[in-house]
Amino acid sequence: MSEAEIKSLEEQFDAKIARDEKIEPKDWMPEKYRKTHIRQISQHAHSEIVGMLPEGNWITRAPSLRRKVALLAKVQDEAGHGLYLYSACETLGITREQMYEDLHSGKAKYSSIFNYPTVTWADMGAIGWLVDGAAIINQVPLCNTSFGPYARAMVRVCKEESFHQRQGYEIMLSLCNGSEEQKEMAQDALNRWWWPSLMMLGPTDAESTHTAQSMKWKLKRKTNDELRQQFIDQTVPQADILGLTIPDPDLKWNEETGHYDFGEIDWDEFWQVVKGHGPMNKSRLDARRNAWENGAWVREAATAYADKQREGKEEAAKAS
Repeated sequence: MSEAEIKSLEEQFDAKIARDEKIEPKDWMPEKYRKTHIRQISQHAHSEIVGMLPEGNWITRAPSLRRKVALLAKVQDEAGHGLYLYSACETLGITREQMYEDLHSGKAKYSSIFNYPTVTWADMGAIGWLVDGAAIINQVPLCNTSFGPYARAMVRVCKEESFHQRQGYEIMLSLCNGSEEQKEMAQDALNRWWWPSLMMLGPTDAESTHTAQSMKWKLKRKTNDELRQQFIDQTVPQADILGLTIPDPDLKWNEETGHYDFGEIDWDEFWQVVKGHGPMNKSRLDARRNAWENGAWVREAATAYADKQREGKEEAAKAS
């Protein structure tokens, strides 16, 4: 393909983006656009799958049958989200096997938030309220992202994540309306999950290497700092209703800006976790690798069954 032809295609691509038209898998796209989407969508899919682990750990220990069923349903939803996203990513020309290999080898990243331990039942409430709350703020704009399969997958994901957030908040509300010990448990969970939840929205705009290009391609509609401010503004009043204290002595309402001012985030901690040195990084990846290896016989059996069914249909077609 000549330089003139490539330039023409790039101009057509840019015009589509400017008109807010969706880019579909068979459309021409710059290679950097394709690779950027593979990185982001696969990272999102990995986050959904790894995100099942800290909550799955509490299914058998939930305090009631109602809580067990609700948590089980939530973990099942997250598995579904991962499958939607892996499927969307495959349309960009990468295989699911390659994505799994990148995750298990440590080459691919997933959300830093899932490398923290869940030490009490209140953590299930904090994750739903804070982590899923931050995820919704980040993901709702993705329903309008420029790549069609990703945008369509996100519509259902966001609806279910919204329910998860309300479920988590209801757990926190129940704890805060319970005994003094239960309210202290809720406060402790908030103390531990607040700062990691702010970090999960990504590095500051000044430190983000992908934000500018992602904004240009309308992969992202808001910057990391804008999303973080929105999350804080939305969440602080919810904490007030619960009667809980945000663990930030510098947090205060700013009348001039119409937003909350907040303290400095420990970015050293963030980068340590991203680089694989968080409290649960090794445990999470080990769990995923073990699940993959121990499930090999299921995949082999399913493949053999599918092959046998196909052969049976072929023989039946020949006989007729």
